Amino acid sequence: MEKAKVLRAIKKRVAVQKGNRAEEMRAEYDIRGGVRGKYYERYQQGTNVVLLEPDVAAVFHDSQSVNRALRMLIDLARTQIDDKLRTS
Repeated sequence: MEKAKVLRAIKKRVAVQKGNRAEEMRAEYDIRGGVRGKYYERYQQGTNVVLLEPDVAAVFHDSQSVNRALRMLIDLARTQIDDKLRTS
């Protein structure tokens, strides 16, 4: 067993013995491989989170499919507006 695993096991055991589960950190929360500021630039550009209703989410499983459908709708709307302007 490597030293880090041994230390985590000891800390976990001590935390459980003390009854203080707040000191215990789950393995899936390990952030040692993280990159600081990874999404900083994207966040600075602005974010736009949209919550889909369940029936819509059942059709669109990811942001790519939602964006594709919205772009098609935008193109259709622009075409119809252009057609109306030409005929008037």
